[in-house]
Amino acid sequence: MRSCRRPGLPVTVQGCAEGGMDGGAAAALLSCLLVVLPLRCAGQTNLKSPEDIQVYVVNSNFTLRWNYTGNDTNVTFSAECRWFEGYETDKTEWKELSGCQKVTRTECDFSSAITEYYDTHHVRIRAERREEVSPWSSIFEMIPYCIAQIGPPEIELQSTNGVIKIKVSPPETKMWINPLNFKYNLVIWENSSNAEFRSLSIFPTDIIDDLAPVTTYCLKVQATIPLDLKEGLFSPIHCVKTTRKAVNDLVCATNVSVFALNMKFHLHWNNQYKQHVTYNVQYLMGYLKKLHDDYSVKWLSVPRCENITDTQCNFSSIIIGTSGFYYLRVQTVNEYNKSCLSDEVKVDPLITNEIGPPDVKLDISDVLLHIQISPPGGSESEVMRDHYDLSYRILYWKNSSNNEEEIKMKEIKQTIGTVSDLTPSTLYCVKVQAFSEFYNKSSHYSKEECIKTPGDKILPLIILATFVTALIAVCLVATILVFALYQAYNKIKYVFFPSCQPPLNIEHFGGQLFSSPYLSTTEEVIENCSIIETIIIEEVNQIDFKDDKHSKQSSRDSGNYSNDDDTSGSKVSEEMVEKEIV
Repeated sequence: MRSCRRPGLPVTVQGCAEGGMDGGAAAALLSCLLVVLPLRCAGQTNLKSPEDIQVYVVNSNFTLRWNYTGNDTNVTFSAECRWFEGYETDKTEWKELSGCQKVTRTECDFSSAITEYYDTHHVRIRAERREEVSPWSSIFEMIPYCIAQIGPPEIELQSTNGVIKIKVSPPETKMWINPLNFKYNLVIWENSSNAEFRSLSIFPTDIIDDLAPVTTYCLKVQATIPLDLKEGLFSPIHCVKTTRKAVNDLVCATNVSVFALNMKFHLHWNNQYKQHVTYNVQYLMGYLKKLHDDYSVKWLSVPRCENITDTQCNFSSIIIGTSGFYYLRVQTVNEYNKSCLSDEVKVDPLITNEIGPPDVKLDISDVLLHIQISPPGGSESEVMRDHYDLSYRILYWKNSSNNEEEIKMKEIKQTIGTVSDLTPSTLYCVKVQAFSEFYNKSSHYSKEECIKTPGDKILPLIILATFVTALIAVCLVATILVFALYQAYNKIKYVFFPSCQPPLNIEHFGGQLFSSPYLSTTEEVIENCSIIETIIIEEVNQIDFKDDKHSKQSSRDSGNYSNDDDTSGSKVSEEMVEKEIV
């Protein structure tokens, strides 16, 4: 049992109950109740906590609201707040919320207390009465920017020449930082019982046309931030009466349109005026319309499109980037120097531009068909390659008399593609389309290009192998034949034209005796030679000895041997032999 003690009075409810009813029971019970009641109030309260805590934020105005269901009177409310940048909430101390201390109503304004709009904040509140306080309410967690609502903008209207000029002032921008992030929605209707509401997207300074003359129109404007999916409150309703449009005999240029291909931009329009007129093409940078200033004096003339008589103009020179957008219009000027402005056309370069067909070149190598693709716009158009992230769709087929030939397709990101599994001696045709998935744009297909694959290579290989084999065989036969002829030539030369000759003194010795070295040894001449064998040998030895000395002496003198000396020596020896024989 929980004890509820007062200082100096050690009494409990249980002890009071156990006193019984006999012997003055009523008095005892009454005394116990008198003791217990003060104990309940000590350190506790009957005040209830506030409920349904809500924070409402419009621009940078913060309002805290809650409900209180207690019946107590003279109750005030105080709130506390803490905020932190990180995730360590335990280290952040609670502080009194300025503007929400001891308030008597169930709401308070604490706009001055919040300065950080992108950090997490905690808010809590409690009831107070003199010294009594209720438990804190549940914590309300918020990030101011996330729960903030865009306030209503201020507008100014001017009715002139059948149109309504409107100027919008942005909502208080302390919370929203950049007023250029705002976009404005206009709702306009005719002030009548059968009104039809029309919604338009307008710029901070804009013109509302296509209105009935001398008619009262009512309108309201809402600011939005599309990037954050925020829609603001509508402005108060304003009504204005239109005027009649001034009569102008000059007819403005009509059907103003833009034709753009591969980042080359042309403006076209129609001439409805029968007399001689000239045209000035003007442009305005798109961001100027987002500013809350008058942009009517900021229109510029397109170079080489001033005072022209043609109904078209190349304005590619003014497109200096792809991130912004432009507005163009045509001013018509007649011979009396009266002018008329056409309707404006918006140009967002990457969206307005169309993709042209790529260029294609084909080549055959081995069994592959190589397809070389040049991006649209040629080598000079870097924008086409860098911003569109182009892919290519390739169609290829066999160009034959069979109309049922299948057309095959493949998609690639590179500018070089290959096709395999080709049929020899076949004409293949190709065409390519460029496309961008991000911008949902695609070009026309390129001009059809065709190339014929080479014939079957099996037969040429066989012919080549046969030729090489025959050539090798002929070379071998020729080598053997040349070798045989060479050997035969050497034999014949050795037999009939020996390289070694006998000495001249032996070659002519005996006349017919040594003229034929291959005579048979059985002939009679050999017998005659045997009779004089000893004499001849001795004489020959003597003659040879003398001849050798003579030859050596001569060789020492001149260094050369003479054929005449040999001949004379042989003649002397022959005469001496004949004398001996006689």
